[in-house]
Amino acid sequence: MFYLLLLTEGKQLPMHAIFRFLFLLFFAFGASAHSSEAVRIGATLSLTGKYAELGAMNEKAYRLWERDVNQKGGLAGRPVKVTLLDDKSDPEYAKILYRQLITQDRVDLVLGPYSSEITEAVSTVTEEFRYPLLASGASAVSIWSHGRKYVFGVYITADKYTVGFLELLVKSGLTKVAIVSADDIFSKSIEAGTKSWARRYGLDIVFSETFKKGSAQIDQSIESARRSGAEAVMVAGYFDDAVNGRKALKKINWTPKAYYATVGPAIQKYYDVLKEDAELTYSSSQWEPDLPFPGGRTFTHEFKDAYGVAPSYHAASAYAAGQILEAAVRKAKSLDRIKLRATLSTLDTITVLGRYGVDPDGRQVRHFTTTVQWQKGKKEIVSPSELTIAKAVWR
Repeated sequence: MFYLLLLTEGKQLPMHAIFRFLFLLFFAFGASAHSSEAVRIGATLSLTGKYAELGAMNEKAYRLWERDVNQKGGLAGRPVKVTLLDDKSDPEYAKILYRQLITQDRVDLVLGPYSSEITEAVSTVTEEFRYPLLASGASAVSIWSHGRKYVFGVYITADKYTVGFLELLVKSGLTKVAIVSADDIFSKSIEAGTKSWARRYGLDIVFSETFKKGSAQIDQSIESARRSGAEAVMVAGYFDDAVNGRKALKKINWTPKAYYATVGPAIQKYYDVLKEDAELTYSSSQWEPDLPFPGGRTFTHEFKDAYGVAPSYHAASAYAAGQILEAAVRKAKSLDRIKLRATLSTLDTITVLGRYGVDPDGRQVRHFTTTVQWQKGKKEIVSPSELTIAKAVWR
């Protein structure tokens, strides 16, 4: 009542005016408290386990985005708080953690984990609770093959990963290809897509085999590929698979005209581990620092300054997921998850990773990939021709 006396200079107010004033006062204080409350965003990442190397890239990028978005005022005028839990590279444990984030921690929004198998697992949870999920670390075709409405791709699906490399083979005159793949959904998508595109390009898949992830079976597969007369060998898998495939070639003293592997050769550690044996390895990369996307160079410099290492495309895709979420909130003018799902379905925006836009099933269709090759200790873009920095080298 003291405030009322000050505002009315001691004059008596009718009761309805007093109640109205108190309501407006309460609303003002309530709105202020709500506007300062953080937008809670949750995710799990593979901070330990078989995907830890790339999960760490995601973690660094998510933290960098959290810093940057808060410097710009947050989301919908509220600060952002990102909670990241270690799923230990275990799909079933990740499902438990996403359920915890949603039902116990009551996060407002979620971001994606790393790897296709974990993303596929947790998407059953996010779908159940209608939380839009930006799949920043996943591309297996199966993720978008079950009628899910809340999963959105950030980069192209795995069945299109190897197209650029296959085009290079056609141009070089190499026709005999062997492909060995790990027994996970991402690698199987790579294998299936490679076979399909190889047929279109008139290439001959002379050998194909799946090996058990984490076993020595890849050595046997590489030896069988050598006996098949293949000119190019392709390994579909993750970081360790790419490294182990190259080591297997060295063990049997076989030098095919081309060695290609997914994921691993796209990051600096591949060269750090293999040294000169990494030379001339091909891979696909969803992003490179030299690509002319807005903010790409700034992102690269800030990432290096913050962490002392160069970002891989796995980092760029995680940071881009944050940017896509920003754009969706800005366009929807809301944090409502149903509205955000509708917005993400039609959104067309540019991030550090490139262009975002999905088909009716949520598959990414606007983004494109590059083909890179390690040459003289440096990863060079060798395809597509419009972005080529160096010419492809064959043994």
